[in-house]
Amino acid sequence: MPGHTSGTAPGTPLAKAINEALRASLEADPKVLVMGEDVGRLGGVFRVTDGLQKDFGEDRVVDTPLAESGIVGTAIGLALRGYRPVVEIQFDGFVFPAYDQIVTQLAKMHARSLGKVRMPVVIRIPYGGGIGAVEHHSESPETLFAHVAGLKVVSPSNASDAYWMLRQAITGNDPVIYFEPKRRYYERGTVDTSATDLPLHRARVVRPGNDLTLVGYGPAVRTCLEAADEAEHQGRSIEVLDLRSISPLDFDTVQTSVEKTRRLVVVHEAPVFFGSGAEIAARITERCFYRLEAPVLRVGGYHMPYPPSRFEEEYLPDLDRVLYAVDRAMAF
Repeated sequence: MPGHTSGTAPGTPLAKAINEALRASLEADPKVLVMGEDVGRLGGVFRVTDGLQKDFGEDRVVDTPLAESGIVGTAIGLALRGYRPVVEIQFDGFVFPAYDQIVTQLAKMHARSLGKVRMPVVIRIPYGGGIGAVEHHSESPETLFAHVAGLKVVSPSNASDAYWMLRQAITGNDPVIYFEPKRRYYERGTVDTSATDLPLHRARVVRPGNDLTLVGYGPAVRTCLEAADEAEHQGRSIEVLDLRSISPLDFDTVQTSVEKTRRLVVVHEAPVFFGSGAEIAARITERCFYRLEAPVLRVGGYHMPYPPSRFEEEYLPDLDRVLYAVDRAMAF
């Protein structure tokens, strides 16, 4: 496979891990295609698909018109003909012209056919803030898709998961919305391309602890880990969970952790109002009502349009806001 090496590759940026996952998938299955605006010759605005068109050709790495509805509609048609298209939406806010195709066609085709038709389409979406971008470039719309039955929604937080979760999504038979935390694209990690240790929709305990559980996914996981490090200086033992998958959501792993720590704080960049943290809070309260020592707290964005870049650090959940929620939970 061009440019790919197996085994352990230390210090791989998250964006490069995605590139390697796409490369490995294109090599492994001739039915895999990559499609999107500027994904070919340019290699994408973040250069995530850099070199793929050169190595696999224009018929398999396809530069499309600037028409998201048409891109996803074409991917649906290709999937009906046995292909496995991987679609790139250039920025999070650009997905909405394709929302109709995703919700009314892609998500429903399997049920509409009584299980006879599969839709192995992966839609990659760089999402979240923290890069100083203009309007429509920093949103976190994951719950809009997680609410839709028939779609699977995932988001890696590190290079290893970025590689393996994309490989698993491409080989699966269901439509997957794959949210990439663009503010973490250039953070490095070790990627072992020989094996993965978790199913696609299983949460991971990334830091064990006993006093409180912090749950996050995508770009929020690093913030949770930084908060756990800071809390340790105050004598608090914080357990950090990386959800990895938003739909389906691994409530069992969250429950196991909360039954041990008896306190839960959920962190995500998306607005708290009707966010994924609300569903987690409701489910864990139902499951762990008599074990909880404090109400489940949520830290996230505000219920407002994403602000101009000069104000985004005031909008995004940061270390201070997470630690404040930890203090509130521990005070009960």
